[in-house]
Amino acid sequence: MSDASGADRIQRTFLKYQHIFVFLAPLLFVTGVYLGAPLPAETSGGADYWLRWWWLFPFFLLGATIVNTVGISGSALFVPYLIFVFPWLATLLAPDALVSANLEPETIVKIGLISESFGLSSSALAFIQYGLVDRKLALSLVGGAIPFVVGGALLSFVIPAPVFRFLLGVALIAAAFLLFRVDLDHEGPEESDASGEDGKAVSADGGTLPDDDDKLGPAGVDTDGDGKVTRVDRDGNDYHYTRGGWLERFGNYSIGGVFQGLAGFGIGELGIISMLRTEVPVRIAIGTNHIVVALTAVLASLVHVFGGGLVGGHAIDLASTPWNMVVWTVPATVTGGQIAPYVASRLDTELLKKGVGVLFTIIALALFGIVVGVA
Repeated sequence: MSDASGADRIQRTFLKYQHIFVFLAPLLFVTGVYLGAPLPAETSGGADYWLRWWWLFPFFLLGATIVNTVGISGSALFVPYLIFVFPWLATLLAPDALVSANLEPETIVKIGLISESFGLSSSALAFIQYGLVDRKLALSLVGGAIPFVVGGALLSFVIPAPVFRFLLGVALIAAAFLLFRVDLDHEGPEESDASGEDGKAVSADGGTLPDDDDKLGPAGVDTDGDGKVTRVDRDGNDYHYTRGGWLERFGNYSIGGVFQGLAGFGIGELGIISMLRTEVPVRIAIGTNHIVVALTAVLASLVHVFGGGLVGGHAIDLASTPWNMVVWTVPATVTGGQIAPYVASRLDTELLKKGVGVLFTIIALALFGIVVGVA
């Protein structure tokens, strides 16, 4: 019992002060990059090199806030931005570095994966602290998606990228259509009156919700005998749902997992549709999706780094990484990840639904543009 209590106290303390640990991570990352990252042979690593892309910070901050608010992969915005918008802005803000602004596809993937990993991890912890994550649901979805993510990442080495970009664009258009048609009448949170006999929040889901005592309102989660879940967030809002609909979720997350491995995003965009269609409240769906996207993004990154040799493909070359870009994008995505749950908890659910649908459509059109060579 004492070990469990000690572990619980550690978990509570970590989540209570997670913003401190989260912001230490990019600080350590930037310091490590500055002191020890392998730089291109043609650069001296002076102030001009490290400050060249400082203006990426506000754009990645905004992008990270948007994608983490709606619970999708960061690369879904970062990749189109780096392909379409970044070179144009570079002509205005850094005309002396136009050669560097013409990024190769593999470089864009590296920037997206590195930035996304930090941003998603930051936002996932913030959503957990806010009480908007169903951990049981998230871990089961990650477990089912693993083989599809690995398979998609390995296929990326041997199948032409334009084919997958086109298919992902089609999938996103379909997801946007389904999202506009999904009924969200069940979404509205209620003021909580769920509490235990001692006035504290009920506990279930494998244990008490971390940092219950430190939340602003009553907080906790309870699953009754019929499988109905009652979850209370940090503001004291109730959410009622069940974890049914496994078959539909498996279908969407498996297809999305393949795309996640192939293109760096897809599982969040397709997966969240299945949760909304199976009547998981939109804020719980967004928070839970963060865990799924974060863990599968890290897995896809590892396969992209080390898996190329298994199928005769390429591996990521760290020396060619534009470190002077990621030292700005990583802190930006971490900050956006911390802001996102507060934005998500205050936006109207119908507005969130429409915003996600429009975002999917824009990304799909951008992908079609890449395929036909509009970039």
